[in-house]
Amino acid sequence: MINGNIEGLSKQILQRLDSIYEMSVEREDFLSEEMVLLLCELTGTINREISVYLNRRGEVMDVSVGDQTQVSLSDMSLRRSNVRLSGIRCIHTHPGGSGLLSGVDLNSLIALRFDAMTAIGVQDGSYVNSYTAFLTPPGDPDPYIIYGPFTLKALCGEELMREIRRLDPLISMPQTVDTMQDEEERAILVGLDDRGEGIRSVNELEELAKTAGAVVLHKTTQNRKMPEPATYIGRGKAAELALQCQSMNANLVICDDELSAVQIKNLESTLGVKVIDRTTLILDIFSRHAVSREGKLQVELAQLKYRLPRLTGMGHALSRLGGGIGTRGPGEKKLETDRRHIHRRINEIESELARVKERRSALRSKREREGLLICALAGYTNSGKSTLLNALSGSNVLVEDKLFATLDPVSRGITLADGQKVLLIDTVGFIDKLPHDLVQAFHSTLEEVAEADLLLHVVDASSPNLSEQMMVVKRVLNQLGAKQRMITVYNKMDLAGDSVLLPVEKPQACVSALYGEGLDILLDLIRENLPRKTRLVKLVIPYEQGSVRSMLHEEGKILNEEFAAEGVHIEAEVDEALYGKVRNFLHIV
Repeated sequence: MINGNIEGLSKQILQRLDSIYEMSVEREDFLSEEMVLLLCELTGTINREISVYLNRRGEVMDVSVGDQTQVSLSDMSLRRSNVRLSGIRCIHTHPGGSGLLSGVDLNSLIALRFDAMTAIGVQDGSYVNSYTAFLTPPGDPDPYIIYGPFTLKALCGEELMREIRRLDPLISMPQTVDTMQDEEERAILVGLDDRGEGIRSVNELEELAKTAGAVVLHKTTQNRKMPEPATYIGRGKAAELALQCQSMNANLVICDDELSAVQIKNLESTLGVKVIDRTTLILDIFSRHAVSREGKLQVELAQLKYRLPRLTGMGHALSRLGGGIGTRGPGEKKLETDRRHIHRRINEIESELARVKERRSALRSKREREGLLICALAGYTNSGKSTLLNALSGSNVLVEDKLFATLDPVSRGITLADGQKVLLIDTVGFIDKLPHDLVQAFHSTLEEVAEADLLLHVVDASSPNLSEQMMVVKRVLNQLGAKQRMITVYNKMDLAGDSVLLPVEKPQACVSALYGEGLDILLDLIRENLPRKTRLVKLVIPYEQGSVRSMLHEEGKILNEEFAAEGVHIEAEVDEALYGKVRNFLHIV
């Protein structure tokens, strides 16, 4: 069978290619002139690369066809072990006339531990020259050595076979190069860009990938307005990306938008590596950072809902459960085998989270009865919300320079200058293209934002994408139905500098949470903008409780006051905090 790109080839050409399987090479020789001349003739006819894989007995194991920009160098499970050469040598043609080895050739030599990698330059169907590369023993400063150019006679002689036999026993370590550790995620990032803004999103994708533990090898964008339904980036770009994966020894491609099952399947088939999208990456990070029982359940629910309609397309991602980015966390439960189990599990989690929601509602009601006001910190991920919480409350909440370091809500109480007690709540950060399933799963947590009395929109003033990040946060807040008063807090002013131009928001404060600068102004703004919920009360204050009467005069609004034998009858307007202090003196008629 002829593998690779055989579309449009005549039956006669296919028969001649198939005849290569019947050829053989003497054990002592590297190649036969007959085989090389046939490869050159066919390459000139079809103007495509042709690859032949030979074992040490001189038998042809595989014949593949590529083109001038792509060649199939399939794995074929030929590696004998991680400590020896594969026993297979790859010989392929270059239609352009030069036999110089490419980056793809050399990386395939390293990745598959070929005995040798040979490129034959072909011009007008005739042999021009050739070069051959071999792996080098461990400790050598270079992972490979290249010989050439060779004449046709030298290429087909015994010298190159003797080199293979010399090197085989010397190459006994699996690490030919440092990047060959299988467990390391070596990623290429790809996104769409039709207005010159796509690279900004891909740069953010890079930060996400690094947070998830991947090594980013390359970033690229495709000039498209909308994703191509079959392959996301188009078949031409996919073919180019396949070449980059081979050239750079990548084992993961991360796409900047949400992919369908069909897109995942087609891309993995074309690229030959695992493919995940931005949503899977974010879910993986959430899985890593979830600590509480509630947080883990929320992540699992989002993973299950996201993966369920994509089971048929998630080839590589589900064939290595627990084997890298996108397969971590509570969602890795043999998703492809039992859809009914997944639906049952989703129902179980939703029921448990509904109970959590009820408990949160009960806690909010209790806080309201006690007159405790809530101030929620919202903002783009890694804008410094946790650092600001620590600075305002004197606490030591975990702070990391990573995306989504905080998932579970953290609350700390503070007392303002007027004695008002306020509960600060730190919430999960937002991000562009935040997965819909994730917003739904974290709804009970995000309700803390929607139900708060005051919002602090924390903005990274040093970010080059400040305006875009602010728009993302406002869009998500709008989706959550958060309509309360909001203070814009420009944080990280120590990094932004005094000359930075910031959008004018009212009210706003410029602070450096890390160094404690501007916090007094912010606290004053919080005090001034907290809603004062008042109620009309009638009280009887015993004469021996004169301090309570004084407190009412200072903090409340006295509407009427009469002195009687049992005490002072007072009618007043009080806020929730003051009400909590005087409710024991209510006069019930």
